[in-house]
Formats: sequence, structure tokens, C-alpha cells
Amino acid sequence: MCGIVGYIGKNNALPVLIDGLKRLEYRGYDSSGVALCLGDNIKSVKAVGRIKELEERLKEKMFGGSLGIAHTRWATHGAPSEVNAHPHTDCTGKIWLVHNGIIENYQELKEKLEAKGHKFISETDTEVIAHLLEDIYEAEIQNPLNPPLEGGQSIEAPLVKGGAGGLLSLSLLKALKLLKGAYGIALMHQDHPDKILAAKMGSPLAIGLGDGETIIASDISAIIFYTKQIIYLDDGEIAEIGKNNLKIFNIDNIEINKEVKKIEWDVEAATKGGFPHFMLKEIFEQPESVAASLRGRIIKKEAKVKLGGLDNLSDRVRNIERIIIAGCGTARHAGLVGEYMFEEYADIPTEVEYASEFRYRKPIINKDTAVLVLSQSGETADTLAAVREAKEKGALTLGIVNVVGSTIAREIDAGAYNHIGSEIAVASTKAFTSQLAILALMAVYFGRQRKMSLVMGERILDELEKLPEKVKKIFEQNDKIKNIAEKYSNANNFAFLGRKYNSAVAAEGALKLKEISYIHSEGFASGEMKHGAIALIDENFPSICIAPQDSVYEKNLSNIAEIKARRGKVIAIAAEGDEKIKELVDDVIYIPKTLEMLTPILATIPLQLFAYHMAVLKGLDVDKPRNLAKSVTVE
Repeated sequence: MCGIVGYIGKNNALPVLIDGLKRLEYRGYDSSGVALCLGDNIKSVKAVGRIKELEERLKEKMFGGSLGIAHTRWATHGAPSEVNAHPHTDCTGKIWLVHNGIIENYQELKEKLEAKGHKFISETDTEVIAHLLEDIYEAEIQNPLNPPLEGGQSIEAPLVKGGAGGLLSLSLLKALKLLKGAYGIALMHQDHPDKILAAKMGSPLAIGLGDGETIIASDISAIIFYTKQIIYLDDGEIAEIGKNNLKIFNIDNIEINKEVKKIEWDVEAATKGGFPHFMLKEIFEQPESVAASLRGRIIKKEAKVKLGGLDNLSDRVRNIERIIIAGCGTARHAGLVGEYMFEEYADIPTEVEYASEFRYRKPIINKDTAVLVLSQSGETADTLAAVREAKEKGALTLGIVNVVGSTIAREIDAGAYNHIGSEIAVASTKAFTSQLAILALMAVYFGRQRKMSLVMGERILDELEKLPEKVKKIFEQNDKIKNIAEKYSNANNFAFLGRKYNSAVAAEGALKLKEISYIHSEGFASGEMKHGAIALIDENFPSICIAPQDSVYEKNLSNIAEIKARRGKVIAIAAEGDEKIKELVDDVIYIPKTLEMLTPILATIPLQLFAYHMAVLKGLDVDKPRNLAKSVTVE
């Protein structure tokens, strides 16, 4: 959930590091820091708050140096402060490192190190790594052939065979073997001013190979402005990066060859492109992002869907008897829509799980169960853990992932990429509608293998292809949605209601409003309101009701009448041409008509815009809401 950047090469490192931090600020922004190797010493500067605070500090200092590391933090251990900000160092001040993840046994290691005289200054788990590495490194220097396993000068340092890495790398390997938990690490040592070391376990880390320069980052958005040639580290791998060489080896110190991947993302996708915020840009990108998610996957004349990953496992996919969808937050809401799609159109029993809870219960899984995970980043820790649990139990693992080469994308058996480019704003928008579009494709894919008719398949695919133009029509009401937001800008609570396919959209609309405007909001299945929550309704508690003209339209009108009878204000999301609903509610936002199963893709757009305008009216930082980070890579 934090951001790592490292640079080694022919140019001044600091501008690259600061630029990278700005591009990763959506991953964490309560403090930041840099460390630069300046020949025979290392200098570090830290600041609490946004990256601009760090920039102000750096104005006073003219740092050169072509090797450095940087970090933007989202606090896990220790409150935001300069002392707790990364990079962290050891007792000697020679080792400097940045870390994403959580070291679960840090307290135990800290106590042992303190007993040996190590002095800690921060409350973080990260600082333990620096001191542990110092302890082992010093022992290696003094007795490289036979470091003591107990007592002595190192903390039970494990023996490591092989000769892939140098002395510093060997010490890091030994330190890593003592850590429990997740980490993405980049570090420097004053006595080795010509290299950066990087290591990964459960927290993403990529290496960009440029022209005479190498960039390390926890997210490729910090790399693609310099190079599109990327190497992804896998769990248990360490990279020793020099100015003119790169060596990668595993936890057993065996050197390995890694595939260099070319990232196809357009650089423009990672900039605002004239919009005031990334979130608004990404909302308005949805005609293109939905189209990109469908492109090349529809075979209209046969009413079939081509999903290359699934095609490679067609026999096993055909034998799926049950699907479990797992995701977190917005991704889980997409899964709830997919549940209706798969059961109604593919005749496959489906259930949706919180990915964070999946491994803590005892899911009934066998070889004919498919576990389908959804993750924009492909690095969500809880979702990755669900994948591994499912594989352990013999399930077929499928995924919908946006980031090519991400950990989840590499570990699942098969899946589909979103192909929507980078999504920078913390509040997910275009990833959600893309996930819904791909779930609809999967419903046709599974359905045509079973009982879905040619005619039904053609109808769904035809409507899917029309969606991008229909999304564009909704944007014509942007000013109207802004005016409605102004009308309700003083409300402190909102209820979002929907039925059937749109019950999940109600939950998603509530999530968008609460996460960027900090307004208390709850999403309800409309029929559940009268079972308790309707007690909250009065003239100061408005509701947003999603009521397209679908199979539950009349039921939704009844729910609206119940709210109005209690003096509640109602904003309706309704189908174009619906004049009846105008007479029942206070405000209406119209969406084009489509198949019932596809209405969530259209109905969510006005809710995204409403949340956006509410947050802007309050003067809030839309792209970086408080306490949140884009990719949750720790449990």
C-alpha cells in the first residue's frame, strides 16, 4: 500500500525519484523520503504529508548522485512522522532501505537485536530489516566461511550455499530467511556505492530497463515514462542491480533468467490529460475502456466469446459445476453482479466471497469448482491469498486482472485482462465497469457451452457492443448531475437502493460517496429497507434509488413510495423515456435502455459522477482520499 522507487544510472537520480513518488502517491501519502548515495556517504531527507512537503525540504539541498531510493508511506506500524518515514537505516548509518509490506515477526527480532545492543529510533517493523541486515553483514565480514548459527555475532543466521550474489546480497539472503510476512524491499549500502538490491515476497516490485539506467518501483506507473521494458520479480527473488549489469537469483542463491516484458500502456494513460482530477478523467474514459475490454473477444455470427486464457483450458472450464467469485471492495461488488449473470444465463451455481475472509473459513471446493478472483492491480494481498488457498484445495483458478504480469495474473490458471490502461485514482471507476463487461462475456462463454441459445447469445453480445455509445450519452447529463450534487451537498447521510442486478450497484454507489466525500452512506437491497433501515429515513436522509424499467421495476416503485411516505427525498436513476417515475421522486437522472443484466454498467456512471461532484464541492482531494490507498498489498 506504499510506494517504492529506486534509480541507478547515468543521470541525476533525484528528479526521477521525486517524479516516481508523485506517480505513486495514490498508493500512500502520509509521509515520504529519499536517500541518495553521494560517493562515500548517503544522505536522506524525509517529510510528513504529501510529496510536495518533501519537495519543499529538498529545495534547501542540492543533491546530485546517480543512485538513490525513495518511498511514499501509508502507515501500518507507527503513526505518520519523520522518524517513522522511510528510508530507514541501521546503527552504522551505512544501510538504507525502503519497504512495502508487513514483517509479522518484527517484535521478536527487535527484542533479540536490542539485546545485542542495536538501537531503534522508529516504531516501524521496517527498521528491523536494516538492523538485522547490519548484524548479519558484519558477521559475514568477520567470519565469512563459518558464521555462527547461535549466539555469536549474528542472529541464528542460516547458511546459504551457491555463489550468485556478492557479500551484501548473501547477507540479505540470510536476513530474508529470518523474516516472516510480506515485503518489497529496495536498499543501498554506503560501502557498495555502485548497486541497489531489491527483494520481493508478497508485495509487488518491478524493474524497468532503460538506456543506461534502471528504475525499480512497486508500480509500473513510476517506470513507463522512462522505459517500457519491464522485469517482474516473483516471490523469493532478489535482484542485484548495478549501473551496467543486473543479476537476479532466488532465495537459495541460484541465479535465474527472467523474461523481459514490454508494457503496452500509453504514457498518456498515466497523466490527467487536461482533466482536473484522475478520477474524472477515468470516468470519462469508460466508453473507450469498456470497448477495449470487449475488443477482439466477440464472435457475433456464432454468438460466442473468445477468451484465450479460458480457451486453453476449455475441457476443464466446460466441466465447472460451481463458481466462487472473490474480491475486495469495488471488485467484490462487480462479483455480486456476476453472480446474477452466471446463474441466470450460464446455469452455474455461483456465490460471492469477501476475499479477505475466504481462507479463514472452510470453503467446500473440489476439482469442478472454479474460483474467480477480481483485482485491478493484480496484487491485492487478500485476493492473492484466496487464489493460493483455492489452488491448494484443487480448484480451477480464474481471474479478471488489469495489470499485465502482476502476481495474481501469473498465479491463476487462466483469465482475462481488462486492457484499460492505468487507473490512478484511488476510487475505482473504469475498472469496475470493465469487470462487469468481462463478467458478461464470461456469462456468454459459459452459457454457450451449456444451455444458452444462439439467439440469446447474439442479443447479449449485440447489446454489449452498443454500451460504449450509451455510456457517452450519460455524460451529456454531467452538468445536471453536478447541480443535483449541489442541491444535496449539505446532507450528512445517504441511502442507495437497488434490486436484483442493481443491488450491488447500490452498494458500489454508497462506497464511492463515502470513500471520496466522507459522507456516511449505505447501500441496500431495496426490499430490505422495510426490515429495519427505513427507520433512518426522514426529510434530512435522502435516498438514491436505481430503478430502470426491468423485471423488478414495479417493486422499486413501491420502495420509493415507502420512502416518500416518510418524507424522504429521492433521486432516481431511471431508464430514458420513463415519465411515470418523474411524478414520484424529487430528481431523476436518466440512463439509456439496455438488457437488464447490463444496466449496472450504465447505472453506475451517474453514481460515480455524483460522488465526484460532491467531493469537489467539499474541497476534498478526490484522487487521494484520506486513510485509503489504491492497492492494498498488506492484510
